[in-house]
This record gives sequence, C-alpha cells and structure tokens, in this order.
Amino acid sequence: MIRLGTRRRVDKPRCRRHACRMCNLYRMSSSYTELARLFAVPAPETSNAGKLIYPGLPGIVLANGALRSMTWGFPLSRRGKSGQALKPKPVNNTRTDKLDSRFWNANFRDRRALIPVTAFAEAEGPRGTMTRTWFADPTDEMLTCAGIWRDSAEWGPVYSMLMTDANSQVKPVHDRMPVIIAAADRATYVNGAEDDAHKLCEPYATELAIDRTNDPWVRRS
Repeated sequence: MIRLGTRRRVDKPRCRRHACRMCNLYRMSSSYTELARLFAVPAPETSNAGKLIYPGLPGIVLANGALRSMTWGFPLSRRGKSGQALKPKPVNNTRTDKLDSRFWNANFRDRRALIPVTAFAEAEGPRGTMTRTWFADPTDEMLTCAGIWRDSAEWGPVYSMLMTDANSQVKPVHDRMPVIIAAADRATYVNGAEDDAHKLCEPYATELAIDRTNDPWVRRS
C-alpha cells in the first residue's frame, strides 16, 4: 500500500485581528473516487488527508496531471532569540498581488495546481467568540481553488492556496478570499501561459452559499 503524505496534529487555526489571516480552514468531503472522476485522472490509493484541512496538515491537490497528497503550507524557516532553529511555520496562503515576488514567482510560473474544496471557512464575530462561516457552491458542486506547489526538504511536497480580493459576499466577513477557478478555466490555469493563468486570479463572480454556524472558530480541547 502506498502511503501519501504525513499527518501532523494541528489543534486550531491561527487568528488575528477581527478574522483569521486569510483562509486557514477548508473542508474536502468528496471521496478520492469522486475526485478522480471529476478530474479524469486515477484515484490515489490512500492518503492521510482528513475532511477538515488546516495549515500543516495534508490535503489532496491536482498537480502534474495527478491527484497527490501534499502538506498545506510552504515551510518558512524560523530562528529563536538565541539563534536556535525552530519548527518551520506553514505559509499556506499566497496573495495574488505578491506573485511576482522571488518567494512565489517560480512556483506560479512552473508549478500551478488545483485544490478541490467542498467549502472554505472564515472566522466571523468579536474576538474571543468567533464562529465558523462556511462558503460553498449552492448546488453542492466541488469548488476548485487555485494553488501552487513545490517539493520541500522539510515536509516533502507542499502547496499554498492563492488569495485575491473578496467578492461582495465574502467581504463583510474578510477582505480576501481564495481564487476559485471555473470548470471551463481549469486547464488554462494549470497548463496555460503564466499571463493567462494570472488573469484568472480574480474575485469569484458566481454566487456562493453561506452557512453561518455557531461552531467556535477555535475549538479548545
């Protein structure tokens, strides 16, 4: 049996200001067979990816024409006050206005990926009592979010989700949202010219279903 990815325990998303720093939680509840049918590729034999995906945990992405398990977040090296090496921090979001930077550009140019998403969450409400608000396709169709990926020495293959300005539905909750790629544009985003892929990184123009829950954003054990 092939084992894809390594699962690391992450207990809660990281929150700042009135909401979380971009998208730090999404749900992917489709089976691998359903994903394989959607993208017309073979299904992975197994994966450690769960239904709720947090930074630093494995998720399924479509990269190089195959469904692969990767860790969500590029590892960012850190040092302590005494210069000692600390555990890397997963950088799981990439702003589209930063794609020209040296940290991201080669990955966007050469290693674009699609991230299947059932729904993505944002934190809503006053600090300390934030709850989870979910955004999804109103017909329960799978969303495909824009991503980039690379191989890392720390965690193996890793991916990051592209973020753009929020549309009118998401903006009351957060000022940014994932780049959602329409079905007709998936091939262009993954395999097209860099400029053509960049043009697709716009706020989502199609209606989303909104589910405002009472679930705490930070679930304390």
